[in-house]
Amino acid sequence: MGRWMGALATLLFLAAPLRAQEFPNRPITLIVVFAPGGATDVLARIVGAHMARTLGQQVVVENVTGAGGTIGGARGAQAVPDGHTLTVGSLGSHSASPSIYRNVAYDPRALTPIGLIAGTPLYVLVRKGFPARDFAEFAAQVRENPGCISNANANAGIGSTNHLACSLFAHLAGLRMNEVPYRGEGPAVNDLVAGMVDSACVLAPAAVPQIQAGTVHSLLIAGATRSAGAPDVPTSREAGVPDFIFQGWNAIFAPRGTPPSVQARLAQALGEALADPAIRRRIEELGSIPALPEQQGPEALAALVRSEVARWAQVVRAAGIEPQ
Repeated sequence: MGRWMGALATLLFLAAPLRAQEFPNRPITLIVVFAPGGATDVLARIVGAHMARTLGQQVVVENVTGAGGTIGGARGAQAVPDGHTLTVGSLGSHSASPSIYRNVAYDPRALTPIGLIAGTPLYVLVRKGFPARDFAEFAAQVRENPGCISNANANAGIGSTNHLACSLFAHLAGLRMNEVPYRGEGPAVNDLVAGMVDSACVLAPAAVPQIQAGTVHSLLIAGATRSAGAPDVPTSREAGVPDFIFQGWNAIFAPRGTPPSVQARLAQALGEALADPAIRRRIEELGSIPALPEQQGPEALAALVRSEVARWAQVVRAAGIEPQ
């Protein structure tokens, strides 16, 4: 009996390190590269809560802002590659950044892709009571008062999704506004609702709740089709700016070198979140487009990032934007 007890104790001792290495074995941090209340933050919290239940560990959101999302992106990229620190990035922070910044501390194409969360249409909003019922009237106001109509540029830094969208919009529409910089969409939308600024370019998760509540007025959605979240808002073509087609996206990344088994476990948890009808409905209610199964996986995200990095390099060169 003594020998059996001794052998059992030895087996338990040897198994302890293996149990400690099981993933996940402690809370997971989701680094969100923009301020609370914006599109990236809202989507991260929605899927993060579901992933926590699947993984059996708490998922904690940490907002790390600045430099178009690249400060948070760098922190996530440099984390220990064990799956316990992830980054929720965007088109700006994880595709356009290599063309916008000279010294980005990470290459988005070299990160471990976990999966795409959703596509995020963009809305052009004006404060409630602004004397323009549609985009044509708004454009007329701006042209009659060049540099006087304020625009809350929720850019979180040069090269962020919102900065790229606002720059493209102003260029295509031929408008010159008084650009008021904000560190994120949340603060920008708060000031727009309060009437402190006249307009803003805002991604769907931050824009649609305000449109639905009637606290702002939307001039257009920068896409080819109307959104189920705000069906009365005209498309850019309907509004008279047919070339203004812009859709951001948000996705989860892990540091380079994350073990394949951990990557697969995280991708599975994200896939289960996006397969939940309640989660998909919540994302759609915010005006975003949940990733389809064929768009969700690591391979699909890796392909998307490669194509987006190449596309935005061409856009930045064509626009004459100097790297910062």
